[in-house]
Amino acid sequence: MLAALTGVLMCGPLAAQSGPPPLSGLTGVGVSRELAEARRQTLEDLRYALSLRVSTSDTAHGEVTVEFTTRSTGDVVLDFRGLFVHGGEVNGQAWNAREAWNGHHLLVPSRLLQAGRNSVRLRFGSAVASAGAAVIRTQDVRDSSTYLYTLLVPADANLLFPVFDQPDLKARITLSLSTPPMWRALSNAALVSRDSSAAQVVHTFAPTVPISTYLFAFAAGPWDVQTRELAMHEGAPAQPMSLWVRRSRAREAESDTLLQMNARALRWLGQYFGVSYPFGKYDLLLAPAFPFGGMEHPGAVFYNEESFIYREPPTVSQLLGRQATTFHEVAHQWFGDYVTMRWFDDLWLKEGFATFMAARMQAALQPEANAWKTFYLRNKPVAYATDVTSGTTPVWQSLGNLDQAKSNYGPIVYNKAPSLLRQLEHVVGEAAFQRGVQQFQQQYAFGNATWQQLLASIGAAAGRDLSEWGRQWMLRPGVPIISQHVRVERGRIASLRLTQRPAQPALSGSEAWPLTLQLRLHYVDRAPVLLRVDVNTHDTDVPAARGLPAPAFVYANDGDYGYAVVLPDSASVSWLTRELPSVRDDLLRAQLWGALWDLVRDAQLDPRRYVAAVLRGLPLERDEQIAASLVSRAVTATQRYVPAAGRDSLAAVLRATLAAGAQDARLPYGQRKAQFDAWVSLARDVPSLDSLRRWVTRDSVWGLPLRAPTQWSLVQQLVARGAGDHAALIADMRRRDASTEGARQAFVAEAARPDSASKATLFARWFGDATLNEEWVTSSLRTFFDGDQALLTAPYVVPALDTLPWIQQNRRIFFLGSWLSAVMGGQRSAEALREVDAWLAAHSMLAPDLRQKVLQARDELERTVRILGADWNISTTR
Repeated sequence: MLAALTGVLMCGPLAAQSGPPPLSGLTGVGVSRELAEARRQTLEDLRYALSLRVSTSDTAHGEVTVEFTTRSTGDVVLDFRGLFVHGGEVNGQAWNAREAWNGHHLLVPSRLLQAGRNSVRLRFGSAVASAGAAVIRTQDVRDSSTYLYTLLVPADANLLFPVFDQPDLKARITLSLSTPPMWRALSNAALVSRDSSAAQVVHTFAPTVPISTYLFAFAAGPWDVQTRELAMHEGAPAQPMSLWVRRSRAREAESDTLLQMNARALRWLGQYFGVSYPFGKYDLLLAPAFPFGGMEHPGAVFYNEESFIYREPPTVSQLLGRQATTFHEVAHQWFGDYVTMRWFDDLWLKEGFATFMAARMQAALQPEANAWKTFYLRNKPVAYATDVTSGTTPVWQSLGNLDQAKSNYGPIVYNKAPSLLRQLEHVVGEAAFQRGVQQFQQQYAFGNATWQQLLASIGAAAGRDLSEWGRQWMLRPGVPIISQHVRVERGRIASLRLTQRPAQPALSGSEAWPLTLQLRLHYVDRAPVLLRVDVNTHDTDVPAARGLPAPAFVYANDGDYGYAVVLPDSASVSWLTRELPSVRDDLLRAQLWGALWDLVRDAQLDPRRYVAAVLRGLPLERDEQIAASLVSRAVTATQRYVPAAGRDSLAAVLRATLAAGAQDARLPYGQRKAQFDAWVSLARDVPSLDSLRRWVTRDSVWGLPLRAPTQWSLVQQLVARGAGDHAALIADMRRRDASTEGARQAFVAEAARPDSASKATLFARWFGDATLNEEWVTSSLRTFFDGDQALLTAPYVVPALDTLPWIQQNRRIFFLGSWLSAVMGGQRSAEALREVDAWLAAHSMLAPDLRQKVLQARDELERTVRILGADWNISTTR
């Protein structure tokens, strides 16, 4: 069977990697740093006049005129990976573009160019598809309407049209878009005319301000457009802002809420940065089957439709998540769009800053929501989990070619980088940090910059040199592990030391990181003692703690200002596993639960002891986000880290607690819903599965409303656990949910089927069906690689790894991480770990960025094997 699967992969998409041999010089695959640097030094004042004709077909036909000024008389290289080129003129002279095109680049010969202003004109065609194309096509199953939208990040503008596709060659882009009648069109700049005929509509947009090519965007289709008059600048008059959404979902969209949220963010950020929103008009679009949360195209921000329109009552976590995504994308209008990183090695400069500013904005606009607790829960655990692995990378990630840029996306950029910015703000002070950021924005307006230039601006505002801080935190991979050592004599602290070590010494070196932490000595009957401690060496003594009464617990990162995995001492662990729910501060309580979880993942705390602590603490927890985190970790500990012999009995106890919480009318809806969902995920025995079967057609269970998304989760769980009538279950649910989302959920349910034939068929389809939307594939990974089906999916571990080069070339930026996480997450055995390691050993020539991604995902499997093999009878604490 596996041989057949390998044949499918090699004969299908993998074979698409081969093509005409690359031309000599700088015209090979991708955009090399050398090519980008050569163009940056010679080209300026770029303009694109782009005409495109799109419809429901598989091809977009276009013409582009590229204008630029060159300071040399050498050849010029344009980037293009579309379907075809033909025709061509350079400065009015005929040029055979087809012969000049090698499938990746067009070499414009120097004999046709001149020093100064030049013009290149080309006709071309580009793909329109459900996946793997610059123009994504989706069809609404309710009314059969077709919708198109582009997604060009990080370097797919050249998949759409011939272009200089690098972030530091910003250009003014003028778009003329021809569509079928009755379609609307949206792009970065304002629409200036709409000319209709019986056959088509031509939408003409104003030229953009200078933007990077990956930020260019358009959408077309029979969208519903809802417009409000809103002020985008503090004190400025209102102007039109529109929400674009599919017609079939227009009534579900909270138009006023979403538009007001974006406008409020624009006003606040304009004040914070000292620069009003710089791109004129601003619209937002809810994109169906969007492969990630949002995309920051200036003037036309795209959001994930399913994350912004709720088909059942939303939880607090969902609402805060939607707000955080909105604030993140709006923050990009300044960090990313207005000032852009020079090269994608500085990806963190936009993504990390957008995440940090989203939290800073939430803290200012909604202080009652405790934004820094949310920031901790959403960022620190994810960042630490990646940064402790042998595949971790520096925040600044060296990048030789833009075809590898997708690999730079991940938790180090999105979660570690904003955590370091919070640390930096703590070090220099909020006022100096803001002044430095404002100076940076003013100095590099509509241009490009590097991390060194950002730190120089903040350092100048703070009156200190930050170059060493940058070297330590931007260029060194890994995370410090802080261990607490407390000695108590006669009820008082005799000594308190903090030791620091890198999680991966082979990667990070032995040098200690510079850290400024707030250490907490917590007392039950008196106020805590808070000590500011500089932890700049491997072993730091805290003399100020000597002689103080012995605390209930010690925690070295109170306030979450530092970036470090803090492992509590044994006395603190003993108190926390019994009394942690009594800690009133929400952020601190979230951090302490996280510290206990880090001990579990480091095989220093028995997962059963952790679950027991959760069972005691969960009924007392009143913070919805913390409760959801506890529930998720307790389920993971039970299903993944507890040996099979005791798993069922512990799961039964956990289910009883979850059932009680889900039915507790005193708890907020979101907290009850999280416990209900977790109960469903733990259903294995016959009575529990019978309950799921009864509930599938109900409108409510245990006083909780049941709508299509949750009903689908019941169906998926029944299918995964081997329901003999799986086809009838899916078909009946599909009749009751006839939406596009219902079709996607049915696909996900089919992926859960625990039989080898179904697995083989779907695995082949993932790579062989060009009509399959990428977001559908991503959604189905979790159910395909179900942890209880490890024996069924183990044969796919090696074929899944074999597909990595194809995935890197043909899937979107986050898919690779999701793919590897699902593959490794579906396995628990030492045999699977040996298989992964053997594959890595056999592929010594694997691209370094892909190897790092494999090693990052491998870490979870290795931890699982180590935890399952621990002898907890010898040491149940540390």
